[in-house]
Amino acid sequence: MLIPARMSEAEEQRWVNVMLDKLAAQESKRVLGDDELAERAERLSDQFLDGRARPNSVRWVTNQNTRWGSCTPAEGSIRLSHRLQGMPEYVVDYVLLHELAHLLVPGHGPRFWRLLEAYPRTERAKGYLEGVVAAERLPHLPGARGE
Repeated sequence: MLIPARMSEAEEQRWVNVMLDKLAAQESKRVLGDDELAERAERLSDQFLDGRARPNSVRWVTNQNTRWGSCTPAEGSIRLSHRLQGMPEYVVDYVLLHELAHLLVPGHGPRFWRLLEAYPRTERAKGYLEGVVAAERLPHLPGARGE
């Protein structure tokens, strides 16, 4: 990034922050295709699960309105809700890693959660998703959301 030499250090820092925010917003709007989702699953498995979780298919679905993702270990298939599209990458990665962990451990017991401890943004992503659910439950207020 090029910054005019006449900018003060404070202006330069403000400008850098503005541009980083714009880049982050653009990235969160980028929708991954199913092939990219499968590549991402492989990378996450390698990075956090020692490559042990290898799904046969990973894809977006539009029929999951109460779940963020699902997994069928017997088939090796992972499905992510289309509602995740446009959310921050760390949230999509968390849900994908959550489903990858289900290929190794079916339930949500201690063994399952130990697998997710390696992902540094687990709690942040869970909090984000909890916030989305809470916002969806708020009563519709006149004048909210541009009305």
